[in-house]
Amino acid sequence: MERTVVLITGCSSGIGWHLALRLASDPSRSFKVYATLRDLKAQGPLWEAARARGCHPDCLETLQLDVRDSDSVAVARSRVTEGRVDVLVCNAGRGLLGPLEAHAAGAVSSVLDVNVAGTVRTLQAFLPDMKRRRSGRVLVTGSMGGLMGLPFNAVYCASKFALEGLCESLAVLLPPFGIHVSLIECGPVRTAFQDKLEGGPGGALDGTDAQTRHLFSLYQRHCEQVFREAAQDPEEVTEVFLTALRAPRPALRYFSTERFLPLARLRLDDSSGCSYVAAMQRAVFADEPAEAGAGGPGGPEPGAPPAAPQ
Repeated sequence: MERTVVLITGCSSGIGWHLALRLASDPSRSFKVYATLRDLKAQGPLWEAARARGCHPDCLETLQLDVRDSDSVAVARSRVTEGRVDVLVCNAGRGLLGPLEAHAAGAVSSVLDVNVAGTVRTLQAFLPDMKRRRSGRVLVTGSMGGLMGLPFNAVYCASKFALEGLCESLAVLLPPFGIHVSLIECGPVRTAFQDKLEGGPGGALDGTDAQTRHLFSLYQRHCEQVFREAAQDPEEVTEVFLTALRAPRPALRYFSTERFLPLARLRLDDSSGCSYVAAMQRAVFADEPAEAGAGGPGGPEPGAPPAAPQ
């Protein structure tokens, strides 16, 4: 039986790490997984975990791939010995948290380069062959931050909103070529993502005003509660990727959790955006009342929806 060739970006930790292991250790041995990392010096824990799971050596291979470098992506593609990739998982990503004015220009550029341009570079490298073969699947790690704006995540959300437009556009175009694109919309996940934020956990807060620092402290308190109550285990999220990978007719979006869907729907129900803004303010800044009339009388109360990125 011919194996399904899967290439995954961003496998040094988090969702990519867990997905690579899950597929490579599948008892059916029906997957050949190319787990790619920006720095191969970080591959040790992946191989240790693979051995612990009894992963057959023919089912997993690591490659160096830096999505910020088109040449690096091209070299990785050339090292896929099967000469094809059946499933491309665009997972590499960076986070950025804090007041917008506190972000260094380099940090902003880095996040946009990895999350948006890096995904584009990867797709540009692998889509032509999929189109020639008229077969392929693309799974992209999305985020609730791509469906709604979150305070103190402006640049991160901008990058994830961009991926929504990118993938939706491709999802319309590519089915005649036998290619299906799916976004895996993730809520908070228990990974090292928060520990690897570009520029640290809050940027240069010392350079912002006192009220912004206070609001940031409220946001951090809210995030701690959300992660405590609603964060998912990465293994649970990988099963959503598998659902998309195996679906006979893949959908554009799969959700790892439905907890934030009421807020996402609220953005569409009130096209002015006022109801969403008021609801998010209430949820995150509980002891800071929203501006009078922001959401209109009798505005929605969706409870305490998550307002923290993946």
